[in-house]
Amino acid sequence: MVFSTTSFLFVFLPLFLLCYAVLPWRNLTALVFSLLFFAWGEGAYVLLLLLTVGFNYWVGQRLEQGGSRAHFLTLGVTVNLLVLGYYKYFGFLLASVLEIPIPEQEIPHLPLGISFFIFQSISYLIDVYRGDSPRAKSYFDLALYIAMFPQLIAGPIVRYATVAEAIRQRSISGYDVYRGIILFVLGLSYKVLLANNAAEVADAAFGMAPAQLSTANAWVGIAAYTLQIFFDFAGYSLMAIGIGRVMGFHFPKNFDFPYTSRSITEFWRRWHMSLSSWFRDYLYIPLGGNRQGNLRTYVNLFTVFLLCGLWHGAAWTFVVWGVFHGVILAVERAGLGQILSKLPRPAQHGYALLLVMIGWVIFRAEDFSQASYYLQAMFSSVPGKGISFVRLVSTENLSFMLLGLIFCMPILERTKTFRNGEDSPEGDTARTWHHVLNGGVALALFLLCSMYIMSGTYNPFIYFRF
Repeated sequence: MVFSTTSFLFVFLPLFLLCYAVLPWRNLTALVFSLLFFAWGEGAYVLLLLLTVGFNYWVGQRLEQGGSRAHFLTLGVTVNLLVLGYYKYFGFLLASVLEIPIPEQEIPHLPLGISFFIFQSISYLIDVYRGDSPRAKSYFDLALYIAMFPQLIAGPIVRYATVAEAIRQRSISGYDVYRGIILFVLGLSYKVLLANNAAEVADAAFGMAPAQLSTANAWVGIAAYTLQIFFDFAGYSLMAIGIGRVMGFHFPKNFDFPYTSRSITEFWRRWHMSLSSWFRDYLYIPLGGNRQGNLRTYVNLFTVFLLCGLWHGAAWTFVVWGVFHGVILAVERAGLGQILSKLPRPAQHGYALLLVMIGWVIFRAEDFSQASYYLQAMFSSVPGKGISFVRLVSTENLSFMLLGLIFCMPILERTKTFRNGEDSPEGDTARTWHHVLNGGVALALFLLCSMYIMSGTYNPFIYFRF
């Protein structure tokens, strides 16, 4: 189930919020609805989720014991990775690596959000082992942490220590509800209005045959995809953070205007920050980080982003996309970063955005052949014989894409619209009017999004089965 559907917005979410507000058992209500959310599209695979929780709860208990703690940690991490590897990479390993023919029906089904709940499980075990997080007091506490539906299918990746206290005891203020609704509607608008309109243009451009793809349409298409993937993913994260806030949880921020970056290094500090910090804390630093000389640092960066690319999907294009970013990060650390810092800011922004867009071509392409001809069209002045720009981009698409360009920058944070009222220096009266204004804007946006959703407009979701 995707958040931007009528079944979620007008059936599941209202019913959940009603039960959550009325019934005295908040954790049980949240867990039951989370399992229903997972089972809605996955059916019996909810048992896999529950078994994963049970195994990690058992290992977490063993991690409080004596000399065998390291062995139990190894066991826990290994089993979690085997589960992820089987469901996500088994078919890829046989067909693409070992070149063993395998019928499509024999490829394991990829359960909803498995990459996210497995990574949260691993972080839980490692943090308990290190003493950075308390052990879950009960199976149900850990089940709620891992299965909580707002962030189950696309993050943000939440550490157990972040929500452990709130799981046991939390209070929900009126401002939490207000702020959560504002964030949810903002995220819904990102997804339905901005991402979906950009997706129509991106899919049309990437669907063109090589002979049809002109240079102009190639650039328009990748610009559209650059907007689509950001607003699709950032929008979902905002919706998850908003629902979590209404429930009394404070999930971490996941995006910080990454397209304003001036290097690829800065981009990865701003893009999907919960994933970046996960790889940093649980892979890059344990490998040695930057503490063992330059060569080892470059190898570590390369390794981390090779695996980061593979995490995004079981395909060689994702692997190459990860390697592409890993190589650039190593080069920037080797000296390019110092050179960039001396250039004018527009040149730095242009450099970062150009490389990000080239990377998105590889990420979006179905295979290397498509990535190759698409990049050739972008950089070789191909006239093309296909759809003209006017037919590729409707007035509606263009209008929302231009809005997307604006909202890729921190416009809202520099105005009083959607601003955090607690940080406002004005008095109570002014703050109240800001809340009223924000609420009115949110209501109008929600109604507009609802109209788009109910009209059956194009509504893909890139990260649905990660």
